Amino acid sequence: MKIAVIGATGMVGTVMLSLLESRNFPVTELLLVASKKSVGKSLLFKNKAHKIIAIQEAVDAKPAIAIFSAGGETSLEWAPKFAQVGTTVIDNSSVWRMDPNKKLIVPEINASTLSKEDKIIANPNCSTIQLVMALAPLHEKYKMKRVVVSTYQSVSGTGSKAVKQMEGEENHLETPMAYPYQIHRNVIPHCDDFQDNGYTKEEMKLALEPQKILNDTSFSITATAVRVPTSGGHSEAVNVSFVKDFTLEQVRIIIKQTPGVTLQDNPKTNTYPMPILAHNKDAVFVGRLRRDFSQQNTLNMWIVSDNLRKGAATNAIQIAEYLVVKRLV
Repeated sequence: MKIAVIGATGMVGTVMLSLLESRNFPVTELLLVASKKSVGKSLLFKNKAHKIIAIQEAVDAKPAIAIFSAGGETSLEWAPKFAQVGTTVIDNSSVWRMDPNKKLIVPEINASTLSKEDKIIANPNCSTIQLVMALAPLHEKYKMKRVVVSTYQSVSGTGSKAVKQMEGEENHLETPMAYPYQIHRNVIPHCDDFQDNGYTKEEMKLALEPQKILNDTSFSITATAVRVPTSGGHSEAVNVSFVKDFTLEQVRIIIKQTPGVTLQDNPKTNTYPMPILAHNKDAVFVGRLRRDFSQQNTLNMWIVSDNLRKGAATNAIQIAEYLVVKRLV
């Protein structure tokens, strides 16, 4: 199985390589692609040095799967070129997500919709993935009407420049600014670019992507996305109104039984999800379950996940694993 990783030296790309190794993905030949300045350098994979190559060289090698985490412009230009030579692309950028001809996949929810004809597969937004992982089984049981979500997103979601900004500010060092303001000891209600409607791109991703993943527009989502000074892990405060009523006991049972989701919900022992506990884990953690007394059939919940793992790299690798198991590549 010839595999290409595009953006291999980035924060997500590095985690992808680690997961390909730790999950024993059947790689027979690994093609590593990064920026032009990195070509010729080497990365270790299974204790063997692999040279970084130019992206055209990777296309010419016709890998079975190319996993992209190199930004939207790169994906827009190069994903179709890989697809043209028969490669199946799994793309972590946002450029293909809402394309009606491309599938937006969270394997536990909708991998069964994939076929050999799907040559460009979109990996959802990190915040979307953890949200739908928790909500999908509840939607199936109770039918969502409206979701209000406020996110608490780590600086790693922006990239290494943002991590360096926060660390520099903590240590009183001058570093390039990834944000328009200080992030250390601050909270910035601004994730991604603002749109004409006053929402940011991140907030609109949260509003639209779950409907596509669940193939259902009967519910609506409104979001506020906030950047917080944590180095890893995204958190979400979620308020969801259902058509049908529920009991908290039944909700807990459903969440416990959902693959990829872990319940952490015991106020008596201060048990609840936190980014520090989700670090380097692939699960989505759910807690702080309580009924909203101000609305009928409405639930409050708190969702946390490592945004570089299930929110990005793990989800992409799981898609690749599904393609291999089902012989779609």
